[in-house]
Amino acid sequence: MVYAIVLVLAALAGFFLYKKPKKGVVEVFPQGWEELLQENVHFYRELPADRQPEFRQRTMQFLSEVYIEGVELEITDLDKILVACSAVIPVFGFKEWHYYNLSGVLLYPDYFNNELEFADTAASRNIGGLVGSGRFEKQMILSRRALYHGFENTTDKSNTGIHEFVHLIDKMDGATDGIPEQLLAKQYTIPWIDLMHKTMEEINDDKSDIREYGGTNQAEFFAVVSEYFFERPDLLESKHPELFKMLQMCFNPGEQAV
Repeated sequence: MVYAIVLVLAALAGFFLYKKPKKGVVEVFPQGWEELLQENVHFYRELPADRQPEFRQRTMQFLSEVYIEGVELEITDLDKILVACSAVIPVFGFKEWHYYNLSGVLLYPDYFNNELEFADTAASRNIGGLVGSGRFEKQMILSRRALYHGFENTTDKSNTGIHEFVHLIDKMDGATDGIPEQLLAKQYTIPWIDLMHKTMEEINDDKSDIREYGGTNQAEFFAVVSEYFFERPDLLESKHPELFKMLQMCFNPGEQAV
């Protein structure tokens, strides 16, 4: 156990302290990845054929700017695709987007705990992803198991990868507070806050189909309902039309760049 913890901390230290965002040329979308996208990413399959090339290019743009490294695992093509899709899906409604507040993603084999332990013997391993702060600023940690589950189950209104990237988007205005100032026009801020508090109350009173974790705080609410929006948009529109409309304004604003 001690050895495993030391190994993880050493990997973290090397990753967080010495890695810089790479500024390489965007590579050509590899042969074989199209099949992986079609098989594993429902959002991509549902895109009109004429928008799929843009999505592929956006994934390669992301991979040219952000490192993905594994702890006790070898990074596969599918790992890269699912991390990149988690990043691109929430911002695909924008003409251009760069995650200036992210330099690297560290992929763990399994869920982990608050001590960043993921061994089978570690207690309370229930964290699927987190966005770093302080010493770990501009970093993200994801569980491979949680990442894959989010794309395998397309009906549970949950996707860990998208959830964590929405936190990054939320954080771009300086505060991870559930108020997406980078996405929402200023005149809609108060209506959004009012709707958020009203819906959180419904969640906490067990009167909503929105995942319970969304009632934890404003930041988690925004991330949880965004998962719902991208995974089950028709259901969200049917059950929560006002919330759907607000999220539509956030994530599909037309031709604008960030």
